[in-house]
Amino acid sequence: MSITRRQFVQLMGIAGAAGMLPGCQQGGQANAAPSDLYEIPKFGNVSLLHFTDSHAQLKPVYFREPNINLGVNQAYGRAPHLVGDKLLAHFDIKPGSLEAHAFSYLNFGEAAEKYGKVGGFAHLSTLVKGIRESRGDGNSLLLDGGDTWQGSGTSLWTRGKDMVGACNKLGVDIMTGHWEFTYRDEEVLDNIKDFEGEFVAQNVRVDEMAMFDYRFEDFPDYNEDSGHAFKPYTIRNVGGAKVAVIGQAFPYTPIANPSRFMPDWTFGIRDDAMQSLVDNIRANDKPDLVVVLSHNGMDVDLKMASVVSGIDAILGGHTHDGMPAPSIVKNPGGKTLVTNAGSNGKFLGVLDLDVRGGKVRDFRYRLLPVFSNMLDPDREMEAYIDEVRAPYMETLSEELAVAEDLLYRRGNFNGTFDQIICDAQRAVGDAQIALSPGFRWGTTVLPGQAITMEHIMDQTGTTYPETYVREMSGADIKLILEDVLDNLFNEDPYYQQGGDMVRVSGLDYTCNPTATIGKRVSDMQLDDGTKVEADKQYKVAGWATVGSQSPGAPIWEVVAEYLRDQKTVGVGKLNTPKLKNVANNPGIADYAGKTLS
Repeated sequence: MSITRRQFVQLMGIAGAAGMLPGCQQGGQANAAPSDLYEIPKFGNVSLLHFTDSHAQLKPVYFREPNINLGVNQAYGRAPHLVGDKLLAHFDIKPGSLEAHAFSYLNFGEAAEKYGKVGGFAHLSTLVKGIRESRGDGNSLLLDGGDTWQGSGTSLWTRGKDMVGACNKLGVDIMTGHWEFTYRDEEVLDNIKDFEGEFVAQNVRVDEMAMFDYRFEDFPDYNEDSGHAFKPYTIRNVGGAKVAVIGQAFPYTPIANPSRFMPDWTFGIRDDAMQSLVDNIRANDKPDLVVVLSHNGMDVDLKMASVVSGIDAILGGHTHDGMPAPSIVKNPGGKTLVTNAGSNGKFLGVLDLDVRGGKVRDFRYRLLPVFSNMLDPDREMEAYIDEVRAPYMETLSEELAVAEDLLYRRGNFNGTFDQIICDAQRAVGDAQIALSPGFRWGTTVLPGQAITMEHIMDQTGTTYPETYVREMSGADIKLILEDVLDNLFNEDPYYQQGGDMVRVSGLDYTCNPTATIGKRVSDMQLDDGTKVEADKQYKVAGWATVGSQSPGAPIWEVVAEYLRDQKTVGVGKLNTPKLKNVANNPGIADYAGKTLS
């Protein structure tokens, strides 16, 4: 049974976090715990409200945080690579509290039953309106870090239009993107025209061969001189301060997603261009505050903050890390605040700043969990959501099977919902091995809950859902595993693409995350113990190819067919690798019974 708001107020206290930004004259002091989670005292004159990676979840959901988020090399033992008790201890969060449930996976099923669902744009809208009203007119900005138009059945079927409308009603001022670019480029441009805020991305350019393409002539934000496809930044007056907001879209979009959807745009981290842009903005616009709205992923943001000077704060996304407190990063020009605001509409970051005399003097930061039981839904937003979902409810509400186990996705190596997807591919495709991308988006289903078609679309709703069944050699399978592992654990964060490991079914292997590429995977074998040989062929099922389009049915049809046949479904075996050299790593806990070495 869910708790009441009165019980919630009695139970809840959330720690604030404060520190020193470039030019600060005094260190901030942590706020006293409020009597109500959502009573955030006004501080300073500029308030930045930030959400990211909502993945088109308009309704409240369950979402389990990871029990494995490994950090190796320089990332070892530092945020965001902390889970479970280690995360709670690092951020001084009381075990067993509502806050512990919000930020960790611990006792998830029991706590989810007690505290209810999270997110939902109607509940988020109530929270945003309340905070903006408390700050006063003209003293706040609402920033959307991207991955907003993708991740649900309705976003796929409306080509992101449902989310553009929701963000307009929410009052989003500025956004950047990633999965937004997985619609066709003309659809992206059309959605941006309908968006009432500003879309910024300093690192997305028009390819030189496409610069004279007629499609860009009438697009107001295309800059022929610089080649920027979108506005690189915008200036807003907030609370009497001049605030520059620079956009940083996901730099690896054409590699992580099909480049055929965006053939005329180039991406990249482009930190040299970022430094030049920051320098030019500070010299010519003379802002009081410079903020980067980023979809780099937190490790990339931390490195960028260390090498690019002149940025006061990076509000980040992509890696879905719900960090209760910011990281303060030193660089040649001073210090930069780095935050990451989780995913699925579960959190709202509130960064309050005292900006005077052209400098940030002090700040307060809180990452607020959006508990739907604790916030009344905004009626206007709720009506909009009901309206936009109505044409699809018959399809979305179909009950396919009942979950025997907790089904979740998030985690470096596998999730139980991913295992169901992989098992479905093996069964329907009569394959020995199944592969599924390490996507971080996807909602959670509690034991005993009906698995609906909406849940399946939450896990699989992409514009490239086609499946395949083909022969692969053992060497090719190992090459795939090694390549994705390098995206996760390359020593240089700029070579990490921020997803999780490809999920597998029917295959076991040993993984050493601390090794170099080509040497991380060993001891590959099928479920029955048969050794996988490099020169032998295996029947492999998969989906979501980023190269040429696969020929098979959409993955949601494959999974739905499997679940309808099963009626009830559990996870008999979770195909997670045996891990080496991670035994004391604070980024791993409760690892599916595996022995760690």
